[in-house]
Amino acid sequence: MTSEAEYLARLRDLHRRSWPKGMPTEVRYPHGERPLTDYLRAWARQRPDKAAVVYYGATMTYAELDALSDRFAALLAAHGVGRGDRVAVYLPNCPQFHVAFYGILKLGAVHVPVSPLAKSAELEYQLSDAGATAVLALDQLMPEVRAVAPAVGLRTLFVTSLAEALPEEPSIPVPDALRAPRVPCPDAVDLLPALAAVAEIPGLEPGPGLDDVAVLNYTGGTTGLPKGCIHTQRDMLHTAAVNWSIPMQADPDIVTLSFLPEFWIAGENAALILPVFTGSTLVLMTRWDPVGVLAAVERHKVTSTVLPVDGAVELMEHPRFHDFDLGTLTRVRVVSFVKKLNLEYRRRWKAMAGSTLMESAWGMTETHTSDTFTVGMQDDDFDLKSQPVFVGLPLPGTELAIRDFATGELMPLGAEGEICVRTPSLFKGYWNRPDATAQAVRDGWLHTGDIGVIDEGGYLHYLGRRKEMLKVKGMSVFPAEIEALLGQHPDLLGSGVVGRLDAERGQVPVAFVQPKPEAAARLTADALAAWCRERMAGYKVPEIRIVERLPMTATGKVRKGDLAKEIDA
Repeated sequence: MTSEAEYLARLRDLHRRSWPKGMPTEVRYPHGERPLTDYLRAWARQRPDKAAVVYYGATMTYAELDALSDRFAALLAAHGVGRGDRVAVYLPNCPQFHVAFYGILKLGAVHVPVSPLAKSAELEYQLSDAGATAVLALDQLMPEVRAVAPAVGLRTLFVTSLAEALPEEPSIPVPDALRAPRVPCPDAVDLLPALAAVAEIPGLEPGPGLDDVAVLNYTGGTTGLPKGCIHTQRDMLHTAAVNWSIPMQADPDIVTLSFLPEFWIAGENAALILPVFTGSTLVLMTRWDPVGVLAAVERHKVTSTVLPVDGAVELMEHPRFHDFDLGTLTRVRVVSFVKKLNLEYRRRWKAMAGSTLMESAWGMTETHTSDTFTVGMQDDDFDLKSQPVFVGLPLPGTELAIRDFATGELMPLGAEGEICVRTPSLFKGYWNRPDATAQAVRDGWLHTGDIGVIDEGGYLHYLGRRKEMLKVKGMSVFPAEIEALLGQHPDLLGSGVVGRLDAERGQVPVAFVQPKPEAAARLTADALAAWCRERMAGYKVPEIRIVERLPMTATGKVRKGDLAKEIDA
């Protein structure tokens, strides 16, 4: 039996051999291993006039972000918020989110991001679970806050609006919803005037430590009540450092575009953390808008962004795609949620935009999302030809293992099992859930519940959640694989695959598919099933159910639980 030490040593050797040529292996920290709040202060001294956040043309410099976040820390303290207290941020993407994030961290309080799509019941659950004492909310969302404030014990309500963050003359198109007139909220502290009125900023020393609790990132799973993942500034710093050092190759001239929701940990990484770590400029959008994205890339010379594959396809199919110069956009990573990255999409994007679409790889909220990378593995489309579920090599400091779900024994290369991960950015537990933490983390390893394979080159292949795996006549069927193949059908916008119990076969895969509007009239279940039979083993061919729209989470994932309820409806 192979020992863990021998197993990991073999994997490290495989990773060295498979490492992309020219790709760095060392992790760099521009200001050392210090809290992100120290990074903000350092850049504010070194680059005071550099744009930190550009919001539809309105610019917030590093000096301004540093000063305003100091003021928010002082404002919180004046309202009785102290170190370790939880402060909820109930906002869509906007510059005020950044001020709040760094102000909360500077005070040593705990940031609790809440989806702006959350309704009162969901908001009440998260505020109560976190024990939040204060909330910063969008004026349009204050009715939801008022509905739950007495029940959850909120002491202070802060409010702000999107319209007051917009410039008089935007540099890119602004969705009408962002221009909504400010809603008066006399029962809440008006954030921006209150910041301007702060007369004295008390000393905040000693500042927050790298290992203090900094954020409760709630898991946004498709089923069950979310759990708060406890993360520290050290977790954030490691995530930023490995992503900048390896996939981004320590590029000193990044201009990042992000529209990913900042309440979501991927948006937190892309927009709140990485730009301040690197001292670079973030071009921020409140929501996805294809023309706005194209205009922002051209106007602000964006070099890097992350798109859902669906977004990349929508851009390519937009009639105004060629009206904009995307020449500066050299690094585009994509996330395969509904649509999956495939050869056709990559080749079309390369021909139209000149850059290469690369999968963002694998991670989860518990590990701060960044555990593997695929950058540098695109020669001859090696990554896509390996499997549609190829997610690359582990980033430095991260260790992966495949174990038997039942026994925990290490599985040989090429064998399916549970993906287990050990990383410096591993969460410190589930908030107030010691039993769930003990079940998930054993001997320093996170048991993810994900099914995967490590191949003979040391590359990880993600096969899906264990609870989603189907057994069809004893054969393992992975919904993610069927969804990847369905994503290649030219008439589909997306799909979600779940299982149906069957007396003869055990389970049967059922694919709920959403056709493109122009194809809805002609697409039939029989024709799509025939298309599937030509491309996958017979036992994998799903029953087809055509739907007008797939149910989605706030972070762009299909709600599999909702689909399962439709099986027998």
